[in-house]
Amino acid sequence: PSETSEIPQRKEFCHWPCSCPLVPTCAPGISLVKDGCGCCKVCARQSGETCNEAAVCDPHKGLYCDYSEDKPRYETGVCAYLVAVGCELNGVYYLNGQTFQPNPLYKCLCVSGAIGCTPAFIPKLAASPCTRVKGRKKLGQSNCGPGQHKQLQSTSYRLMSAYRNLPLVLKKKCLVQATPWTACSRTCGIGISSRVTNENSKCEMRKEKRLCFIQPCQTNILKTIKIPKGKTCQPTFQLPTAEKLIFSGCSTTQSYKLTFCGVCLDKKCCIPSKSKMITVQFECPNEGSFKWKMMWVTSCVCQRICSDPRDIFSEL
Repeated sequence: PSETSEIPQRKEFCHWPCSCPLVPTCAPGISLVKDGCGCCKVCARQSGETCNEAAVCDPHKGLYCDYSEDKPRYETGVCAYLVAVGCELNGVYYLNGQTFQPNPLYKCLCVSGAIGCTPAFIPKLAASPCTRVKGRKKLGQSNCGPGQHKQLQSTSYRLMSAYRNLPLVLKKKCLVQATPWTACSRTCGIGISSRVTNENSKCEMRKEKRLCFIQPCQTNILKTIKIPKGKTCQPTFQLPTAEKLIFSGCSTTQSYKLTFCGVCLDKKCCIPSKSKMITVQFECPNEGSFKWKMMWVTSCVCQRICSDPRDIFSEL
């Protein structure tokens, strides 16, 4: 065959057995992933950067390696965003893959309808006994081992995902963020709702749970609730007397007169609109006691959009 018809040789970027350098420290917002060879941890390539079979694009940002400009070898590509939906924040629409800074404290990125943010600053490290020494070593020379250096680098900033309940709050160099509370797991009786937040001493994203009690389980609750004349809904109601709460066979040490969400004569349903957080203590027979955070409903709203809180597709 002639030279023009020959298929060009592709460069081999993967070599086995694996030989990996030290695990790198990636900049804030850049994923640490395994390379395309399945060998070593690398900092993922970002939008517009070159990529190949070993240097992979950041999968957590919806990036892929586009080889279309490297015909016919298809050896080196450019990281590009997959076609996906954009994001809306405070009435502003952002394209998929678009970076923006809605606040001086953090920078954000839109990825397939979700918004992720990283702090726009890196807090200075607190004084450490291994940072600088005088006397035996020159001024400013580090007295830390490799492991200590890595630990200091990992604590110099905190990465987190940003969610839609902005604006965010800065507490002790931590950009406090949280997802909205999920719907109560039960429409009647005591259930559980959860969220993800970094409002803790380590500024780490953790799952947080609380108890919720939207409505008591009664066979005919309309007999308990008096709907005003000329109205079709009673948003809230209370039981005549305070009662102890029962959860997992344990009862609260105090009695509570809770506010519940009411009912409607038409097809509307009533859900909590305002609430606060309280801490309740339970005592178990011969098994000690424990405390739980609990949502205390203060007001409810009645609406036509009704869905089962256990239906994960209800918002689609």
